[in-house]
Amino acid sequence: MALLLYLILAIGIRPGFLEFPSGVRLVGGPHRCEGRVEVEWKGQWGTVCDDGWGMEEVTVVCRQLSCGEAKRSSSGFQYKPSTEIVPSVLIQSVDCKGTEDTLAQCKLEEDVFDCSRTEEAGASCEKSVRLSSGRRRCEGRVEVWHQGQWNTVCNTGWNLRAAKVVCRQLGCGRALLTQRQCNKASRGQGPIWTSQIACSGQEAALQDCHLGLWEKNNCTHDEDTWVECEDGFELRLVGGDNHCSGRLEVLHKGVWGSVCDDGWGEKEDQMVCKQLGCGQSLSPSSKARKSYGPGVGRIWLDDVRCSGEEQSLEQCQHRFWGYHDCTHKEDVAVICSE
Repeated sequence: MALLLYLILAIGIRPGFLEFPSGVRLVGGPHRCEGRVEVEWKGQWGTVCDDGWGMEEVTVVCRQLSCGEAKRSSSGFQYKPSTEIVPSVLIQSVDCKGTEDTLAQCKLEEDVFDCSRTEEAGASCEKSVRLSSGRRRCEGRVEVWHQGQWNTVCNTGWNLRAAKVVCRQLGCGRALLTQRQCNKASRGQGPIWTSQIACSGQEAALQDCHLGLWEKNNCTHDEDTWVECEDGFELRLVGGDNHCSGRLEVLHKGVWGSVCDDGWGEKEDQMVCKQLGCGQSLSPSSKARKSYGPGVGRIWLDDVRCSGEEQSLEQCQHRFWGYHDCTHKEDVAVICSE
């Protein structure tokens, strides 16, 4: 009887979910492998408080989502909600060893008592798909991460439906073109991904398509697949002597808007110059910035933070689109060397 009472009490005070979350996803990021962490429990999607959140927990999420290696633990607050309804916080804390296959295998505490929107957990994983050798981030040779290295994709069986999935996965809008072959200068040199891919075009990621058996074939790099997507995120510098200097504007939802200079620095300058193909940043002084004059209309981005590893300014940390506490007197301007 004493043992039975002990077991009842132990079950009653056990921290964590009595029914483990049935799903995990990353939302609001530039691709499916980065964003705010959300879990599904009893048919409801909600966020995770960042109490105890770190690289061990990110590693598990990346493994569960087949998103490659964990890249960094980030704040989920920077990612916009996937709907107009702000999700509830469902988990107070997570404690993983980093060896678990799913987040449900970690220690979870569901009794949320002190967690605001600014404390939500985020995760960034190494992308499992990329476009290489293109003139911009949304075009290039298709490569997938497999067995610890990047593999080119043979164009056997490749079609526009598969290209649509890649463009969607990379946050690059709709597919504009899928070529049967790369030109000589853009062909790969490493291993070739030999799985046969069949996509409906509605999948969120290439991993969600039907993948055939991993068999050897006769593909060569002459048959590498090339894809071009519509890049929904564009930059421009206006008011300067050329396209490599001026006040920074970004295109969002078809509207050009300014960027606030809160927290803006050399890494952010360099990211803009890199994305525009304008050489190195010359770090303009505040006087030089003001010489381009204030912008008008929308201020799209604020509190932008880049690590230097991103391929696009959109991938840097920032507030939700349109959220800011700035005026146009604080608009960012950039001067590049070319």
